[in-house]
Amino acid sequence: MSKIEPMLTSVESAREALGLGRTTLYSLINDGRLEPVKLGRRTLVKVSSIRALVGEAEAAS
Repeated sequence: MSKIEPMLTSVESAREALGLGRTTLYSLINDGRLEPVKLGRRTLVKVSSIRALVGEAEAAS
């Protein structure tokens, strides 16, 4: 049986995964570096945008 990988994650989970504070995470969203998705009242973050951000950081170092 194959495991389904999540496409979206909560802001809190994204913050923990990146090791960032809430303000920094929302700054990345506002700057367009992380892609948010609104579902009802919840704001979620696309996992693909988290991976892209980490890839950019790795390439820059």
